[in-house]
Amino acid sequence: MSVFTFDPLGSDPARASSPWLKPTDPHKKSSLPADHPPTRKGTIGSGLLSDYGVTKLEPEPQEGPTEYKLHLLLRSRRRYEHISTATRISGSINRPSVESRTSKPAPPLPGCSTTAQTRQDRLEHLTTQLLWRLQQSCPYHSGTATTVPVIPQLPDENFVRDAPIKLGKLLPGLEASRGALYEIGVADDGTLAGLTKDELDESLNTLRIMAASLGCNMKVLRKVAVGDCEWIDSSDSEEGSCSGPKGQRRQARLWVAEALVTPNLRPRDASHTGAARSPGLPDPTHGPLSTDQLRVTLTGPTTSGKSTLLGALSTGTLDNGRGKGRLGLLKHLHEVASGITSSVTQELVGYDGDRIVHYGHQEVESWIDIHNYTKSGRLVYLVDSAGHPKYRRTILRGIVGWAPHWTLLCIAANSYDIPTLVEPAADAYGPEQSMELASAHLDLCLRLRLPLVVVMTKLDLASVTIKKTLSRILSSIKKAGRVPMLVKSGPAGHTGLSIVSDQDAALIKDVAEALRTNDDPSAIVPIVLTSAVDGRGIGTLHALLRSLPVPPTPTSHDYIGAALNPEQPACLFHVEDKYSLPASCALATSDADQQTDLGTVVAGYLRFGSLSIGDKVVVGPFPSEDAAGSPPRDQSPAGSYGLSLSHPSSNELSRIAARNAVSASAIKGEWHTASIVSIHNLRLPVQTLEAGQVGSIGIIFDQVRGEDGGVPMGTPRLRKGMVLAVPSQHMVSSGLSLQAVSGLTAVFDGDNASVSELTVGSLVNIYVASVRTAARVSRVSRVQAPGRSDEGRSPADDMDDVFGLGGDDNAAQKGQSEVGVGVGNGEVEVQLDLMNTREWVELGSKILVLEGRNRDRSGLEGFVGKVVEISE
Repeated sequence: MSVFTFDPLGSDPARASSPWLKPTDPHKKSSLPADHPPTRKGTIGSGLLSDYGVTKLEPEPQEGPTEYKLHLLLRSRRRYEHISTATRISGSINRPSVESRTSKPAPPLPGCSTTAQTRQDRLEHLTTQLLWRLQQSCPYHSGTATTVPVIPQLPDENFVRDAPIKLGKLLPGLEASRGALYEIGVADDGTLAGLTKDELDESLNTLRIMAASLGCNMKVLRKVAVGDCEWIDSSDSEEGSCSGPKGQRRQARLWVAEALVTPNLRPRDASHTGAARSPGLPDPTHGPLSTDQLRVTLTGPTTSGKSTLLGALSTGTLDNGRGKGRLGLLKHLHEVASGITSSVTQELVGYDGDRIVHYGHQEVESWIDIHNYTKSGRLVYLVDSAGHPKYRRTILRGIVGWAPHWTLLCIAANSYDIPTLVEPAADAYGPEQSMELASAHLDLCLRLRLPLVVVMTKLDLASVTIKKTLSRILSSIKKAGRVPMLVKSGPAGHTGLSIVSDQDAALIKDVAEALRTNDDPSAIVPIVLTSAVDGRGIGTLHALLRSLPVPPTPTSHDYIGAALNPEQPACLFHVEDKYSLPASCALATSDADQQTDLGTVVAGYLRFGSLSIGDKVVVGPFPSEDAAGSPPRDQSPAGSYGLSLSHPSSNELSRIAARNAVSASAIKGEWHTASIVSIHNLRLPVQTLEAGQVGSIGIIFDQVRGEDGGVPMGTPRLRKGMVLAVPSQHMVSSGLSLQAVSGLTAVFDGDNASVSELTVGSLVNIYVASVRTAARVSRVSRVQAPGRSDEGRSPADDMDDVFGLGGDDNAAQKGQSEVGVGVGNGEVEVQLDLMNTREWVELGSKILVLEGRNRDRSGLEGFVGKVVEISE
């Protein structure tokens, strides 16, 4: 393991906390007055040592972001006649102070003797030391030395102190650093030695040059007088020389200083609202090393070999036939014991030319190394999901919540050889595989219209029944109107675990060309046969993953045009996961020992727009503080959006534009503001996250005080399904916030024949993007097809259809359910009321509705439609 590698699942990385604020006795409170200058925010603390009530700091920690330095001079120190702190320093000669009449100079202090080391060498050595301290407060680090060494520029003799210094490019990996704290004039054991003012200023200037070469800022936090000194100055000797003729005797105070070095993360004042930026602040543009990123989800029935296949793809090692290849991917002991995956696992594979970059390489220790070796190639983010019906939420989270670019449906080649349990039991499928469960996964992927690749696994166990399995897969794909393309696999001896060979590239050449030239790549479904035991097809699958097309960059109006959906934010981030890891950027301030920042980390994907460190975002929707502000659930508010968006018309556009109701939510406490303090793209610290990319974002909530203006409220409780957004310029200028909905209307195709069996008042589960919630069916009706005549229908018939009150006799005659609606080949419109919380739902987005009853016991039988109306 690298010394720069930290456990991301462990405790929070070390904070650069000032030793001046930590008394030696942990039970003893600091005697420093509350209004002392060091505690005043935004000022440099300066005072006497007696003001702090300490005579010595704690010893320098061997690890962590705090560094003690006697000085940072690039020359030798002058010789002193008298120095009051000389007897304190460990290793110095303890002798009485030299009287003023003594002309013999005192011995040099540690660090002042002349060495053969050049100024440039010393500056480079000090800069490397600073880099190490900065990396000590980073949660992730590369295990390889892939970055070019930083060579700081040595200042010339005419350099003016405190002059502005041009900052260099921030060194990759330091974006997440919480800074390094320097105690200058302090020995390693914590003894306060001190420097004269000119030596201290020169040391601080050296630190500023070192920080600038790494793309960091330096700020002096405090200066403390710790003693006094005397020396003989000579007008004809150079400044700083260690010897010279006798001359004027000078006296001065000795000072120590505390300085903080932090990454130069310039905030964007109003990046998405069109406001002017602060002068001289550059736009943070450092993003991922590779922008060619493909998001892929592995799904399929239980025991289909998803995790084993992912292990072979991400580690470059084959399985032993008993699941050894997947052990490193499992998160819970019960998964190891039962062999059933219940959680979502993510892995990263890179492609740089013909080379496959994964954990099989000796130089790769973490995802950061994969980024470094794939700067000009492609990154494939692989998400493994559960397959057992009882983990239905995890299955849908992988294929709906993470919005994959492509889905790899894994089906075992020996599916028909495994018996199916037909006894109706609570755990009907158990650990056994069945073709029925595989068909349910395939049908769900086809109904969701996901870009799909079918991967037949366990080819080494296949028998003659593989033809029957393959035939059923081909029939389902063709029935859905897609074109299956079977890809041949290489021989058993050809594995292709580390390099994409020419043979593998030739096998997928026809499929890659068809995907590239087709206007709709999702219309083609490649089928690959693999075995994670003998390696057949693994290299072919690598070649296919390297060639799959990436969808165009998403925008805010991909689903619905601006005319029908005007209240879109400038950028939108869906929250798929959250962590309790603090996202604090409060570094070595007076309150560094107090957790006052309200920080958290959220993971998900950026639907559209871009987010950068320093951006102000709104987060929500949270449960509102004013329940009376939300409309009754049995009423449809007048401020909802348009109807029948599948066939928009000019009359409908006019009707939408004529509505006077407020279209954005203003319920108190539903949305909170926060600042972005860190961004990771696939675990790589970056400054900017672009549309369509996956990442984790550290945010600090703005402190909200109670109604009495007293103690700030606690951290808002985040949950999956929330969003981070930057309001658009129109929303800011009009004073509107984001809209949270309590109900929606969705339209389903006539192919979803069983959707007509939904009954008014029944409860269903809905999945929209990252939102998973319960809803109640309040209306089921038929969408009038264009050109269809309404002659012969009375208003009472329409009323009956809308509210499901057609009567038992009519229902029996028409073949309808008691409160359902009969539908031919037209569309069905269903109105749903959310039961638990208000959610952010994007108009025009895809929706999946699942009933509580399961006809095939797979738990995946549902209806796929489109959101056409939302209501507050």
